[in-house]
Amino acid sequence: MFSNLSERLTRVLKNLSGKGRLTEENIQETLRDIRLALLEADVALPVVKEFIEHIQAKAIGVEVMESLTPGQALIKLVHHELVLLMGEFSDTLNLQTQPPAIILMAGLQGSGKTTTVAKLSHWLQQTQKKSVLVTSADIYRPAAIKQLETLAQQIGIEFFPSTAEQDPVNIAEAAIQAAKSKLIDVVIIDTAGRLHIDDEMMAEIKRLHAAIQPIETLFVVDSMTGQDAVNTAKAFDSALPLTGIILTKTDGDARGGAALSIRQITGKPIKFIGIGEKIDALEPFYPDRIASRILGMGDILTLVEEAERNIDKAKAEKLAKKIKKGKTFDLEDFRDQLKQIGKMGGITSIVSKLPGMGQLPQAAKDKINDKSLVEIEAIINSMTRKERKFPGIINGSRKRRIATGSGTDIQAVNRLLKQFTMMQKMMKKFSKGGGLMKLMRGMPMKFPGGGRLPFG
Repeated sequence: MFSNLSERLTRVLKNLSGKGRLTEENIQETLRDIRLALLEADVALPVVKEFIEHIQAKAIGVEVMESLTPGQALIKLVHHELVLLMGEFSDTLNLQTQPPAIILMAGLQGSGKTTTVAKLSHWLQQTQKKSVLVTSADIYRPAAIKQLETLAQQIGIEFFPSTAEQDPVNIAEAAIQAAKSKLIDVVIIDTAGRLHIDDEMMAEIKRLHAAIQPIETLFVVDSMTGQDAVNTAKAFDSALPLTGIILTKTDGDARGGAALSIRQITGKPIKFIGIGEKIDALEPFYPDRIASRILGMGDILTLVEEAERNIDKAKAEKLAKKIKKGKTFDLEDFRDQLKQIGKMGGITSIVSKLPGMGQLPQAAKDKINDKSLVEIEAIINSMTRKERKFPGIINGSRKRRIATGSGTDIQAVNRLLKQFTMMQKMMKKFSKGGGLMKLMRGMPMKFPGGGRLPFG
């Protein structure tokens, strides 16, 4: 998300950071470059104009020109204006009502609405400890009803059945009654999506909204549609009292224009962003954290929260005790660590939240991907339990068998064993004392192109 914009803005602002003094001329030049970067990111023109005007007024005034570090002051100012543009504060779901809290989901077909219903249910269940019931009032697409039922079964939430012959209002009202009788905290109602906005669609969803009076009416929109996403959200907002927006498919959106325009134009907060296809790939929208990501400052807070939520603490403590006792770190331990990385969204997701990653050359970024992790896990899975415990016994014939079993080649097996041997040596250093920071300093975390993670 935002990779193109982040690259452009990071480059523009980096040129300023070395300058001891800012002049009106180089501020104007920088603002021109920022303006072009935002327009190329498909940010709405009125939003860009207002954004630049705000920065210009403060940058050419006392705030930046008389600063001891003017370059840094301007970067701080751009960050602040980005945060204001996206909403300043994180808007959480309002569930303060007599249960069940009713959430109505609206959006066009293809926006990922039904999947987002399941993702939001999972988020409520896992992070807010809420019981959830979902139902589909999409009587035009029986496949959508079936899809939601399947997803509900996968994540273990209540599904209220519906059919194409029923009236959407009747479906919603019956689902709410069922939730009341089962003392369920939240009801999420999926509605019909169309390929485009039409009068029939708007009349139906208005009727549904009036009948059930939801506490939250969320508009789900595909961020990759850029300006169309903003225009569609505006049209829905004029017909329905929207309380918030969920941007989907942001992991595939290199520009980010919708995220930067939608709040300013509709006045409605972005409450969540979809960051992938997995059921847990939905995160609350924090304007300050997103602004930091755009400017290449990383997002350590989100990374820490993901680690807290996904890392198996019992396994981590068991491994730490094992290493401290001087026991050997084996390939089963290595595989467990890879699975923990996968639970946090994979190496690509982790790296994207680290400070300074935006400054890596594109060739280096292209080499940081999760394919190698999948390959490594496949190779380890193709080994016997004895081979995973004692990798030293893996000879030529065993390597051929492992390569065939994992769909790789002997070179890939050799590469893994070499990486593992390095990891094993580092774990021995850790067990001899010096703690985690000593281990991190010794890690060969160099990226292609010379970049290095700043440990210690």
